[in-house]
This record gives sequence, C-alpha cells and structure tokens, in this order.
Amino acid sequence: MMSPALETTLIVSIIVAAAAVVVYVGMRVFHAQRDLGTDADRATFQTLHTVSLAAPHLANGLEEEGASRASRHLRELLGCRGLAVTNTTAVLAADGALPDVDVLALASQTITAGRTQVVHGRDWDAVCSPVVVQDRTMGTVIAFAAKADSGLVRAGSEVAAWVAAHVGLAELDESRARLAEAEVKALRAQISPHFIYNSLGAIASFINTDPERARELVVEFADFTRYTFRRHGEFTTLAEELQAIDRYLLLEKARFGDRIRVSLEIAPEVLGTVIPFLSLQPLVENAVRHGLEGRPDGGLITITAADDGQHAVITIEDDGVGMDPEHLRDLLGVRPDGEHVGLRNVDVRLRQLYGPEHGLVVDTAPGAGTLITVRLPKFRTPRLEP
Repeated sequence: MMSPALETTLIVSIIVAAAAVVVYVGMRVFHAQRDLGTDADRATFQTLHTVSLAAPHLANGLEEEGASRASRHLRELLGCRGLAVTNTTAVLAADGALPDVDVLALASQTITAGRTQVVHGRDWDAVCSPVVVQDRTMGTVIAFAAKADSGLVRAGSEVAAWVAAHVGLAELDESRARLAEAEVKALRAQISPHFIYNSLGAIASFINTDPERARELVVEFADFTRYTFRRHGEFTTLAEELQAIDRYLLLEKARFGDRIRVSLEIAPEVLGTVIPFLSLQPLVENAVRHGLEGRPDGGLITITAADDGQHAVITIEDDGVGMDPEHLRDLLGVRPDGEHVGLRNVDVRLRQLYGPEHGLVVDTAPGAGTLITVRLPKFRTPRLEP
C-alpha cells in the first residue's frame, strides 16, 4: 500500500507535469500563430505565392502553352469554378468546370466592349475581363461561377490587369531583342557597301601582279564576310572578334600598304570573355576610316585587352586626325545618318545589354587621335543573350 503522503506527492507531481506540458504546447501554438501572422497576413502570403507560381508561365506573353500552365493558378487566385484565357482569335487555355457556352463569343463581346462585363447564363455567371496592353486589347480572362458577386468582378479585372502587365513585359523584352538585332543588321549594312567594294578592288589589283596574294586575300575576305553575316546568335567571344578584326585589317592593309600599322597587346585570360557580336570591329573600322584614311602617311592602330578583375578592359587607339569632343557628343547623343553610325550603334548596344556605365568612353581632340575604351563584364550574362 502506498502511504497517503506519498500518494499526495505523486498526484501533485503528475498535475505539475501535466500543467508544464499544457504550457509548452500552448507556447508552441502561440509562437506558430505569431510566425504565420494574422488571417489577413496568411491570405496575403497565399495570394502572393499563387501569383508567383503563375508569373513564369507568362514570360513569353499571351501564348497557348504558357496560358495553359498559368490558368490553374489564376483560377485558384479567383476562387472560381472555371476559367478561360483567350487572345483575340482563339481560346488559349481552359481550367476547371466550364459551362456549355461559346467562350470565344464571350471574348469577342468583351474585346468589343473594352471593359469588364458580366454575362448571365442559366445556372452560371461569367466575369469577362479584357487584357489591355498599351491601349491594345490582346485577349481576355473569363471567370465562371455559380453567381458573380462584386468581389469576383473586381478580382477578375485585377487579374486581367496583372496578366496584361506580364504580357507587356514580354513584348518589351521582345522589342529589345528586335532592337539589338536591328543594330547588328545596321552594322552589317555599314560594312557591306564600303568595305566590300574596297576589298574587292584591292584583291583585283593583285590578280595579275601577285596571284598567290590575291588567292590569300580572297580566303581572308570569305572568312571575314562569313563571320559578319553569320545568323547564329548575337554574341561571340573576344577571341573570335579579334580574329575577325585581324582579317579586316589584313584586307585594309592590302589596300593601304604600310600606311596602316597595327600593334596588339592581348591578355590571354580574357580571350574567352563573351562579348556582343560586332562590338569591336566597327570601332577598328572607325579608326581606319575616320582616323587614318585621311592622313597621307597613315598611322598606327593600337588594340589592347587587359584583365581587370571582374572586367575585360579593351582599348582601340589611333594616332589619326581625331575629332572635336563636342561633335562626338552630338554623334553619340542622336542617331547619325551615316558618319560614325558604327560608333553610335555599339555604344547603344553596350548600354542596353550591360547598363549605362558600360557605354563607350572616347578620348579625342582634333589632331590628337582617338582612344576608345570598353569595359565588359567577364562573368555577367548579357541581358539579351539568347
């Protein structure tokens, strides 16, 4: 038999232990609730999480695969029983339970109206909201529910506006890519009439006097034009761009002879740096055409590439006629019609790809030559890289 005193002590111990467990569990629950926040906080977090799941699928704009993947998350966001996403001509995605209705007809009505509208069916309501990007209606988001209240109408409009924002960003990325491609095409067009005509003339001058030299120049010319008119990618390595520059200068030296002298100082560790295609050759061509061509005795072009930690620092210098700095600022500040178009295009492309701090730095003065400095990140992926 247990004595009354021992029994009392045991009961008290059990009560104390139970109280401790209750306090411990209560504190854990309190901290968990505090960490999660209020009901409003948790709802906000869930909404943001759902939005973050849908966003990547709209990165390419309003297209079928992305809309199909995003529609499930958009339906969850609206809490509706069915959801459809359309462009102006087709239903791109449908998720959940949709009534037997012509969805494209609903979309057409909404696009014509240009605003969110509610369509009532026998046992369903449809909240139809236009996706408007820069005053252009690109499609619709249509939410189906048993009954559309004012909350669903507002939410449908906001979701369509959110989709429109992502479609607009996708169009902006596409337009930037098209602009970069247009800049490259402009550089190619600059090379074509001027350089090709002069190179072919130089090659022709050697056909009778030095056939072997003429054949070598034809090979160099073919390799250079193959590089400049290639269609795969808008980026290259520093090594490949320097090879193209070497071929360009060989062809120019065939025309100018000893009037053009070249000095190279290239650090091997930067040769693999990824750079925009045709970002250096136009600068060398600018040095030849506008720096040395007008001088009877020609001059020296110095090309250096150095490792500066996170950057490859490339300079192209000529001891030619130079330029008025004020005139240079005008050329880089507006789009020139002909002269120095290569300089302007390269500067614009570098700023678009790497930021304003990575544009061309040009030091020049009349009669003092021109020094162009380019600082390119060695390890940062350019923003428009395919």
